[in-house]
Amino acid sequence: MTEARRTTLLATGSLLAVTAMWGSTFFLIHDLLERMPTLDFLAVRFAIASVALFLVAPRAVGRLSPSARRSALALGLLYGVAQILQTAGLAHTAASVSGFITGMYVVLTPVLAAALLRTRITAGTWGAVLLATAGLGVLTLDGLSIGYGEALTLVSALLYALHIVGLGAWSTPHEALGMSILQLVVITLVCLVATLPDGIVLPQSGADWLSVIYMALFAGALALVAQTWAQAHLPPTRSAIIMSMEPVFAAFFAVLAGGESLTVRMLVGGAMVLTAMLVVELVPRRRVEAEVQHLTV
Repeated sequence: MTEARRTTLLATGSLLAVTAMWGSTFFLIHDLLERMPTLDFLAVRFAIASVALFLVAPRAVGRLSPSARRSALALGLLYGVAQILQTAGLAHTAASVSGFITGMYVVLTPVLAAALLRTRITAGTWGAVLLATAGLGVLTLDGLSIGYGEALTLVSALLYALHIVGLGAWSTPHEALGMSILQLVVITLVCLVATLPDGIVLPQSGADWLSVIYMALFAGALALVAQTWAQAHLPPTRSAIIMSMEPVFAAFFAVLAGGESLTVRMLVGGAMVLTAMLVVELVPRRRVEAEVQHLTV
């Protein structure tokens, strides 16, 4: 196995681990938001993540190049606004519909990558995108109508797609930590600006603080560092398809730890998304292996 292939596999595994961490938070967030306003939760979560990463690597931001700082500021702003729009949309639409529309970044990412980066998207990759989207629909949708909440959520999906494309274009392995810290600081500031007029509500119990700290350190700080590093080695569309596994992991943890029942829709939708991910991972590898065998004959 070549060094490049080994790095790509590590990046894929890292991004898959990120989606697993994100998926593990869904039932925790659902429970926590019964006692804490959403924007307050986001502000506290990202503030803890920012401080934790800065304490681990206080000089990382200072080592960033000017262009990397500008990129991180733009990416943090995109992600922070996307979080707020997704949250606002969720107040006006069902969670299942919100999850599906947010997952539309799987479709929007290759479109934006092709338009902004002039990336060539193969027929096989488009097939995987469509399969992942259909799988998300099977996994999450009970019905869909377009209204105010859905429109806000669609804009957030567009911003998430821009964030994925931007990370793919601007992130580098040696600047991943500094860019992650700066992004988290910007996300925190965006969420604080949105929630400060009404004051900030903090978690009220030790269990709630533990949930917030887990989501801040693992699904926040560690996940963003891993995503930023992984996307320095993976094309944006491939990254988006891997990240479409998030609802699959969310369903898995909801059944395992959240007390939900396993359904046929979960199995079928999850299998479709998993198949789409395997297509974008295995097809390029088999093509390279076939070319190597041809050259050695």
